[in-house]
Amino acid sequence: MKKVVSIAIPTFNEEENIKPLTEAVIEEIEKNLPEYDYEILIIDNDSTDNTRPIIRELCKNNKKIKAIFNEKNFGPENSPYFGLLQTTGDCSILFSADFQDPLEMIHKMVREWEKGYKVIAAVKSKSNEFFLTRFLRTMCYKIIKKISSTEIIEHFTGFGCYDRSILDILRKIDDPIPFLRGIISEFASNKLEMPYEQQERRAGKSHIKFFTLYDMAMRSVTSYTKIGIRFASFLGYIVALFSFIIGMVYFVLKLLHWYDFGFGIPVILIGMFFLGAVQLIFLGLIGEYIFTINKRLMNRPLVVIKEKINFDEEKNNV
Repeated sequence: MKKVVSIAIPTFNEEENIKPLTEAVIEEIEKNLPEYDYEILIIDNDSTDNTRPIIRELCKNNKKIKAIFNEKNFGPENSPYFGLLQTTGDCSILFSADFQDPLEMIHKMVREWEKGYKVIAAVKSKSNEFFLTRFLRTMCYKIIKKISSTEIIEHFTGFGCYDRSILDILRKIDDPIPFLRGIISEFASNKLEMPYEQQERRAGKSHIKFFTLYDMAMRSVTSYTKIGIRFASFLGYIVALFSFIIGMVYFVLKLLHWYDFGFGIPVILIGMFFLGAVQLIFLGLIGEYIFTINKRLMNRPLVVIKEKINFDEEKNNV
């Protein structure tokens, strides 16, 4: 019996890409992995264009293509993660719908998986994104890597090949706000980083906005580091000690030069603004931690499914 390669493709408003991409993925597998069977699972994050009718047609013409339609848009982290967990192949590949992930990486990653690696993490060595975005992303990865107790893989977006045993572990992790890149770094010891050059989007436009990237960055900070809380505490101690010393110096000078020495309103105002800024910064940081804890305690589902296509009856009732 042939082994099965599963390809999980998350979509949102990809009407121009999803059909040619699906055809290209099938051609890639049949040409370079002829000894494998395949499963393609498309999970749509409540597209508002013609993406869903196209997916329906693809599923109608090929029963190896499955689809999950989300009730609403659950974000660019939850939906791909959930789709990946629904795959049933011996290995599964999370693949972008916009042609930015090179097709030849599919057979290259599978060949490495055959050597025994549990995870092949595709790492962007080059990309065509705006240089400032690339720079900020690189700095963010390096900072998180330095302060995290778990070694985060730089420029790993989730595009990669995952052994079934790793996905079984992920299915046991009951986390409503999963951070895939951190989870893989934490639980997959036998992994390989494979560099690739990200391609230009073939059609359409990216739906990842600044605040989406910010949310991803903060999710990694609040999930895998405690440096923020520790830094807030230590800075508080340092500022308190510094303020105490300055206060004592001013007090002594005032006693020695009672009529000639004034405290000065500007000094007091500067101190107030400085301490106020420090407090606001760390209240915001603590708020991010509390917000993350709150979302985990609510334990909401990753996604709410509206419809499933080409799944058998037993799985549809799960």
